[in-house]
Amino acid sequence: MAIIAVLNPHPGVGATTTALNLLAAIARRGQRPLGIDLDPRGDLTRAFGIRAPLAEDSVCGFFAHGQPLGDIAQISRSGVVLCPAHADLAAVGARLGKGIDVVTRLRRALRKPNAVTGPVVIDCGPGLGVLALNALFACDRLVVPVSGEEAARDGAGQVERAVAALEPVLKGKLPRHYVLTRCDVGSVAATDDATERLAERVPRAAICAARIRESDELAASLAAELDIFRHAPESAGADDYLALVDELVGAGLT
Repeated sequence: MAIIAVLNPHPGVGATTTALNLLAAIARRGQRPLGIDLDPRGDLTRAFGIRAPLAEDSVCGFFAHGQPLGDIAQISRSGVVLCPAHADLAAVGARLGKGIDVVTRLRRALRKPNAVTGPVVIDCGPGLGVLALNALFACDRLVVPVSGEEAARDGAGQVERAVAALEPVLKGKLPRHYVLTRCDVGSVAATDDATERLAERVPRAAICAARIRESDELAASLAAELDIFRHAPESAGADDYLALVDELVGAGLT
């Protein structure tokens, strides 16, 4: 069982798009993944067409009241099981503190015997607060989407430094995969330049060969509350996310 966190503290880099389509791509490989939306904005929750009218029906119920993840999980139209977010997550995160028992709460829940049977993908919101720390402690693989803006590369650098600081506590290496998103399909030079600039902040070997090209279909799929495979299965976006999953599998994702 793989637990993947999708995180970049800078907003607008395509993190939710990546979490959505990783879940969908994993499902297309015949597995039943679990999604966990830790972003108070709830973009992943909406993208799967799921609603959590009350805070206790969402991940808030897990963090604030100790509800089992299975009790708040919902099955989406695409067959992916999701623990939805709620706007109150922002307040819950602020109240929790950052003690070791708090930041390992999600890890303990996911690693209980028979808690989950398939891969898990955790979508994190911007920032490196207690919810993101829960994802970092819980995951065994980290995917960091990085768009072309300088601030997005700075966010990737923040993640790299945070993980390096946490690894002594984790007692092991946390594999991370930096994936370029919103790449210009018409400019190989621009994409190569973005790779070089990113390599100034993170290990070059951790930068994925798979790249997510800018496409109207990806943007439209989110607006339509569909993953790219249901919205435009023949599109470049669908090809790119399948290539990313194949690369992660080759790197040890099971």
